[in-house]
Parts: sequence; C-alpha cells; structure tokens
Amino acid sequence: MRNSLPDGDNLTAVHRLDQQTSGILLLARDLPTYRQLSQQFQQRQVHKVYEAILAGVVTQDEGVIELPLWGNPENRPYQQVNWELGKPSVTRFRVMAREGNYTRVELEPLTGRTHQLRVHALVGLGVVILGDRLYGCNAGMSRLHLHAKELRFQHSHTQATTHLQTETPF
Repeated sequence: MRNSLPDGDNLTAVHRLDQQTSGILLLARDLPTYRQLSQQFQQRQVHKVYEAILAGVVTQDEGVIELPLWGNPENRPYQQVNWELGKPSVTRFRVMAREGNYTRVELEPLTGRTHQLRVHALVGLGVVILGDRLYGCNAGMSRLHLHAKELRFQHSHTQATTHLQTETPF
C-alpha cells in the first residue's frame, strides 16, 4: 500500500494484529487521523470482534475472562498471567459451535494487551487456540486460527459510525 498510494509513506497502523493473526488492519493516512483513532482505542470506544478455533472443548457457553497480563522482559514476546505485575485485561467470549474436539468462539477484547486473546483462551478457558505454537498447540497447523473479523468506530472526519466486517477464512 505504501507504494500504491500517493501519500503511502504516511500510512501508520492504528489497529495492529499479531503477525500470525489474520483480519482487519486499520491504517491512518495522516497524523491527525492516527491520533484521533488511537484515542478511541485508548478510551475503549472501539468495538472489536475476533473469531477463533480452540483446540479443545469449552463447556461454558459464554462469559468474561479477567486476568492481569505481564510480559516478562527476559521472555519476550511471551505473555503470562501475573497478579502482582500484570495489567488488567478483559475479554468477553461466546461459543459459536462445538465440532468434535474443537470449539469455535467469538472473542471481544475490552482491553488491548499483547497476546491477550491467546493467553485468555489458554489460561481463562483452559484451551489453546488452534495453531498457536507459541502457547503450546503442536497440532501441525499451518496457521494460527485467530481472525479479527469486525471493527466499529467513529470515523475521524465524518464522525459517522464506521462498521468494518470480513469473513473468517477458516
């Protein structure tokens, strides 16, 4: 995109994804837009929805996971639950389907910590995301089954609600 747009050198990621996560990536074309959108993320005004397949069965149909996450500087990028040093992190979840030994879930992060959904699935639900080699899924999958499928925010210029959606590719 940097090469195809006349102002492409100014593109800045507002909504970043883990390298292995697919889905919607939000980019700003100028600094004022970046600042305005970043502020919406910081103030938790952006509605984000992810879809994942978990490598196991989740018995609870829906709920909220609240676990403090901390990144040990000596073990980056791995994140862990730490009740003393961790930052608050909250995720809503809803089971969409159970198929054999897998569970398809919708995840709504209310905070935006590094690897939040991956750790909340593993520790909060007790099941790793399919294909998540960093946190222990050695199922031989070619990809992480985590997809950013929906973003809703206030457009920085028109102030209208912008609702972006994409199909989950797995």
